[in-house]
Amino acid sequence: MTQIAKLALEDGTVFTGKAFGAIGEVAGEVCFNTSMTGYQEIVTDPSYRSQIVTMTYPEIGNYGVNVEDVESHRPHLAGFVVRELSRRASNFRSNGNLHDYLARHGIVGMEGIDTRALVRRIRIRGAMKGLLSSVEMNDATLVARAVASPGLVGRDLVREVVPEKPIEWNEALSPWMRMEGANPAAQSPTSPHVVALDYGMKWNIARHLFDIGCRVTILPGTATSADVLQYQPDGVFLSNGPGDPEPLGYAQQTIRELLGKTPIFGICLGHQLLSLACGAKTYKLKFGHRGANQPVMNKSTQRVEITTQNHGFAVSPDSLPPELEVSHINLNDDTIEGVRHRGVPAFSVQYHPEASAGPHDSGYLFAEFRRMLPK
Repeated sequence: MTQIAKLALEDGTVFTGKAFGAIGEVAGEVCFNTSMTGYQEIVTDPSYRSQIVTMTYPEIGNYGVNVEDVESHRPHLAGFVVRELSRRASNFRSNGNLHDYLARHGIVGMEGIDTRALVRRIRIRGAMKGLLSSVEMNDATLVARAVASPGLVGRDLVREVVPEKPIEWNEALSPWMRMEGANPAAQSPTSPHVVALDYGMKWNIARHLFDIGCRVTILPGTATSADVLQYQPDGVFLSNGPGDPEPLGYAQQTIRELLGKTPIFGICLGHQLLSLACGAKTYKLKFGHRGANQPVMNKSTQRVEITTQNHGFAVSPDSLPPELEVSHINLNDDTIEGVRHRGVPAFSVQYHPEASAGPHDSGYLFAEFRRMLPK
């Protein structure tokens, strides 16, 4: 028997559909992703902590799930909403279906609603708090719980997703992700050593760092500069992660103390934290950038890259200190997509050059970081 599910927004709107995945109730900020594929990577991206993700592509789940494409040890998002869930998984790499995968990990899902109407509402009104439930059916109760739920602003969600202890990474990119003709660089005890500060890092980032010939040690994003420097790194990587960067004062302090002591490369939340550490400010976007089709211009080359993105906050251009220059801009809304430090070897981008899942246009950034490290 089909079980009903409901999604209530804080503005009083309620969508009714069918439940899949786990049965239960979750609160989170409701957002949307415009990618046509890559739902498994989205589901397992720790950056989606405390968010209810809506996919704009109408059919999701058609190629199933597999053990190679996960971006962390489990799903981290609060809930998952689709127009139509494919019950048949058809792909030679598949070893399961999306419904069972979400149910096994306790993730509440809903299908069968007009996702275009939901996305239009978010684009007009802005991102909203919501409640997704397959156990409570009273609309007024659901809306009240959505209103009372915590938002993203001011919360430290990084502490909920960081690893518990240091990890020595030794996994290269899957052949399915590597550019045609590319081969992983050889590893040796003298290979440059990169310490990756994990604020909720996608595993494909670590795979890229390993592929370019680096020894990679992953530390929790709560690590101090002394914790980092005891590993004598040749470079430091700042990862993506969930939520508002402003409350993460400990991370900003660590980065501030590392600037000038080692080359630094940041992605997404790491980009925002690097900017904050240098004195810039961030602000919340109206509905964020989430998808695999965002155009970005590299200001130094004037080349346009199609990029994968997932963020709800951005660096304020009016707040940039003199030591930071804008390196990349978003061609849809002119938001900052990258910065570079004028005085020390440090740069960052707001988007995801690890391309999981998404276009490979920005893969050169890992090679650029490698050139900053010892030979």
